[in-house]
Amino acid sequence: MSLGKKMIQPPFLKAGDKVALVSPAYWVPEEAIMQAAEQIRSWGLQPVVGPHTTSLNVDAYAGMADERAMDLRWAFEDDSIKAVVCSRGGYGSIHLLNRVPTDCYSQHPKWLIGHGDITTLLYTVAGEGMMSIHGPMAFQIAAQQEPATNILRDMFFGTIPQYKIPGNVHNKCGHAEGILVGGNLCSYAAISGTKFQLDPEQDVILFIEEVEESLHVIDRLFYALRLQPGFERVKGIIFGAFSSVKYDLQYGSVEQMLITHLHDMDIPVCCGFPVGSNSCLPLIEGAPCSLDVTPESALLSFDIEGGKHFYDIKKEHPQIMK
Repeated sequence: MSLGKKMIQPPFLKAGDKVALVSPAYWVPEEAIMQAAEQIRSWGLQPVVGPHTTSLNVDAYAGMADERAMDLRWAFEDDSIKAVVCSRGGYGSIHLLNRVPTDCYSQHPKWLIGHGDITTLLYTVAGEGMMSIHGPMAFQIAAQQEPATNILRDMFFGTIPQYKIPGNVHNKCGHAEGILVGGNLCSYAAISGTKFQLDPEQDVILFIEEVEESLHVIDRLFYALRLQPGFERVKGIIFGAFSSVKYDLQYGSVEQMLITHLHDMDIPVCCGFPVGSNSCLPLIEGAPCSLDVTPESALLSFDIEGGKHFYDIKKEHPQIMK
């Protein structure tokens, strides 16, 4: 396995540490932010809210792009803050890429948490050489979405998950090692291969999910990734949840369609991993990991510092495997 430069693992939190709530993309109601803050407080942490977190611009964004960038910089540059939780995704994170210097992340290492459109920022953080958490955001923490929020809480304090999920008819068996990157397909495809990408020497395990897109859009975006120079460094693929998809092509599933683009690659493929808009098991983006796929199951393990907790998702949380 080629890992390129060593990735920075932010420090774990301890009781009383500050956790910032910011909105890099779409707006959320103040009530959701306050509920998330109360939940974070119940974990023994101290929530602090960004100045523009509940602002509203053009009836969509949480403030102007400069204001959202200002909040993200504040959250990273204040060294008393130890983690940064995004309120929600939607769209808009891409506006921040040229407004926040990338070395802001590595100079102030701390956990950034989000998914969906926040994929844009997580990938940028990984490109800067630091790990982050693809996991539940403020509105899901407010709703106490389980098991994701409990796992996130434990991760804050140093417990690293290892996930086992049941087999899938579309899986391709094998073993792979690499740096975990990916997230929402639309958001990832928009910046993959740009100046914000990972060290080209690093092997990659790619994970993707998508919501409310058509099959032909998903097909086009994934095929565009396949055409990028360096795609051969992808040593394994995890397909997450594809929810509320418009079936405008005659395939039985998204996985059945995408697997056709991988016939020439001898790599393991895990289908049906519960990561996406409805079930967002926390994943450590930018972390070295291993993927083992057999006919019966798939196992994802992170090779980083911290205590390990093994989750057999089918046994412990069967509701999220539906």
